[in-house]
Amino acid sequence: MGRRHDPLTIPFYNCPTQGKDVVVSVEAIVGGVAGCGKGWGMLMECLAAGRGISLPAQATGGSKLVARTVSSHAVVRRQFGVSIGKFEGIEEPLARIASNTYALEAMRKFTLGALDKGIKPPVITAIQKYYSTEIGRKVINDGMDVMGGAGISLGQRNLLGEIYIATPIGITVEGANIMTRTLIVFGQGALRAHPFAYSEVKALEAGDLRGFDVAFWGHVGHIVRNLCRSILLSLSRGYLASSPNCHPSLRVYFRRLQWVSATFGIMSDVAMGTLGGQLKMKEKITGRFADILAYMYLATAVLRRFEADGRPTEDLPVVHYTLKYSMSMIQAGFDGLFDNLKIPGLRWFLKGWLGAWSRINSVGSLASDGWSHLISSALLADGSFRNRLTEGIFIPKDRNQQLARLEHAFQVSLQAEAAERKVKKAIRDGVLPKKKLHQLLDEARSKNVILESELKLIQESDAIRFDAIMVDDFDEAQYHGSGAGSGAGS
Repeated sequence: MGRRHDPLTIPFYNCPTQGKDVVVSVEAIVGGVAGCGKGWGMLMECLAAGRGISLPAQATGGSKLVARTVSSHAVVRRQFGVSIGKFEGIEEPLARIASNTYALEAMRKFTLGALDKGIKPPVITAIQKYYSTEIGRKVINDGMDVMGGAGISLGQRNLLGEIYIATPIGITVEGANIMTRTLIVFGQGALRAHPFAYSEVKALEAGDLRGFDVAFWGHVGHIVRNLCRSILLSLSRGYLASSPNCHPSLRVYFRRLQWVSATFGIMSDVAMGTLGGQLKMKEKITGRFADILAYMYLATAVLRRFEADGRPTEDLPVVHYTLKYSMSMIQAGFDGLFDNLKIPGLRWFLKGWLGAWSRINSVGSLASDGWSHLISSALLADGSFRNRLTEGIFIPKDRNQQLARLEHAFQVSLQAEAAERKVKKAIRDGVLPKKKLHQLLDEARSKNVILESELKLIQESDAIRFDAIMVDDFDEAQYHGSGAGSGAGS
């Protein structure tokens, strides 16, 4: 184990393991003789637990740092005299960053609740691994877009560059994401997580005819119930489903999830019953099933988090935004299934009739622009929403560190904006002449439009903002000789 790999220059320990004529004694086997032949099962159980902890935590922590950094930068960085976060083009990625960060934390805690109880849910942790790392990738991509030059210029002041570079590592380890989505989540889960299919297989293998009869007729009843529920809930758009005691505006999502669940259940049985063992080879189909299942899980986790947090009103925009996105992804998954599930004799019905009905009677669509505006406004304010969204990450106090420098500039910028609004109001009211704001500061102070402390704050804010958005630069010797091109940890 003396040699090393170099995963994208990131200090992620990985190495080739080589050996010749290696002898493993019985005493070295976990469990001794009794443990012989059980290694694969143990490995799968460890992986089932591990992939629900480390990589989701990494994606969530990284997303929280992105949210904190980008929101500060969007307030501090100005264009045409206005903080860039107020432009609608920036509101879109800001809303996505906040929504995805909220969802990641919701899924992380929900899954850890199961693991803390000793449960090792392989399908759920596979969902966690794939979708957490993929959502984390979306967050860092949005963050880099907003940060611009501050994101791509490596050095001590760059907080996101190394996250961007390291993102493919988390996506690759513990099972490549493509394989996780197309083979594990639904490919394994369809049998393991089915209430009757696994029992049928086990009964057949054991020659247990009575056990098989119980499982088979249970399966038939399961199909009939799901079919009836799917039809009735589809016709009523979920309104025949019950909803728990929850926030009134969220009842529709509880009902829609039951509608989606019934349709997912019947479509799973149709695919398994008609395609049989070939289903595992239809990886595009199993991938769409995985997406539907995963976004049902994500939506459930988000609803659960909102309730567990005490239903904070300021979280409602991000909850609605995230749930609407989840429903739109579920709808896209169903549309793909109806278009591509090629079942002999049923192709025309699935694509021509059910596909058309699915699009007309959609389970959900993307959130409107109003939700993204509310989310970005909350993220750009120094309030409880921003603090709770990024809770748990380390925020230094030393202003020589970039995150602390940005946070200070964020606070100063918000305070200066409040003072500047007083001057702008005085201009509109005719108290001050129509000139550029900085040409009116002394007059504004003399007419008591602003206080002396506010005058100094406005005058000092430009320098503080400028220092916060500066990026590192190096001379030729530094750049080539001291590793200045490496990231924030150099």
